[in-house]
Amino acid sequence: MAKKIGIISDTHGLLRQQVADILKDCDCIFHGGDINKQEILDELGTMGSLYAVRGNNDKEWAEGLAKTLKFTIEGVHFFMVHNKKDVSWELGDTDVVIFGHSHKYFEKEIDGRMWLNPGSCGPRRFDQEITMILMYVDGTEYRFEKVIIDPEPKKGDVRWKKNQETGK
Repeated sequence: MAKKIGIISDTHGLLRQQVADILKDCDCIFHGGDINKQEILDELGTMGSLYAVRGNNDKEWAEGLAKTLKFTIEGVHFFMVHNKKDVSWELGDTDVVIFGHSHKYFEKEIDGRMWLNPGSCGPRRFDQEITMILMYVDGTEYRFEKVIIDPEPKKGDVRWKKNQETGK
């Protein structure tokens, strides 16, 4: 059975209810940094296995967080960092590189590796989309999808009701 992974970044102190509803059904959660509050990690840690890196806005409270992580889920090898400019060493057998920082969704295969930035699902910046990624890993194979979060759900919005009821 495939592992369901929620990939987020740049929450900047805000864990939106829509994002939490999606993540609560995930086996693993990746946070690409700029978390800004320990409470966010505490809540995420109750939802699934948590992998998080320190971002440039994560100050003293986050000194114990690694700036980079390398780990394997099923048979897929991941490397995670906040700013892709900090990928300064050999990626070896890495299949997927996860990064944040820019607040812009990004997906591109480079040299046989998938590079993914889930964008930002924290406070809205300018008119940028609020986004995250759902990934499914089964053995050595994976697939992923971009998830766009409604920045201001309306009380009567059917899509919002559906999200609240199903967590999807």
